[in-house]
Amino acid sequence: MKHSIMVTDIFPTFTLQLGKLKDKISDDDYFELCQINELLVIERSKSGDFEIRSLGGGVDGMRSAALTGEIGKWAKDNDEGVCFGALTGFTLPNGAVRAPGFAWLKREKWENLSDKQKEKFGAVCPDFIVELSSTAKPVDVLRAKMKEYIENGASLGWLIDPTKKRVYVYRPNSEVEILENPETVSGEPLLKGFVLSLKEIWE
Repeated sequence: MKHSIMVTDIFPTFTLQLGKLKDKISDDDYFELCQINELLVIERSKSGDFEIRSLGGGVDGMRSAALTGEIGKWAKDNDEGVCFGALTGFTLPNGAVRAPGFAWLKREKWENLSDKQKEKFGAVCPDFIVELSSTAKPVDVLRAKMKEYIENGASLGWLIDPTKKRVYVYRPNSEVEILENPETVSGEPLLKGFVLSLKEIWE
């Protein structure tokens, strides 16, 4: 008899080490695995192992929606790039597949992808990344991911910690900038004219 296990609690990331199985799981197999396990977020590390976490809860979803709404409106008016909401997978140059909380990609990079890449985990690193920390995505884990994004081609990254009302700003060849309880954060010069209000996220 076939049984299903319901995931009802939020849990942080754990790593499933695949050993020799890594070479037997194709990119298409991995993509299918992610689709049939829709209650889990299954990222792939650069070493090929699976990093698994639960979906976020209601408060996390509200914060994510507020973030996506603000940046999405700017992106629609700006038209220089394409926005991606939470759980969109990207294959980074180092082989890792990551699903940031929010991503923005310059339009020419998006248009250079094949139709198959657009449908699956496109081989490209977003230019702009935002991660919101939560129970499933602790700050310490996200710091390593932000560093990975920058090393793989991202031009700007924000790690937002709603609990401590803190924003970590990542840029290539720069020290991480830490903003304490800011009311706004600017996307200049990459995101021309965009300033994110943090009021809804803090609340």
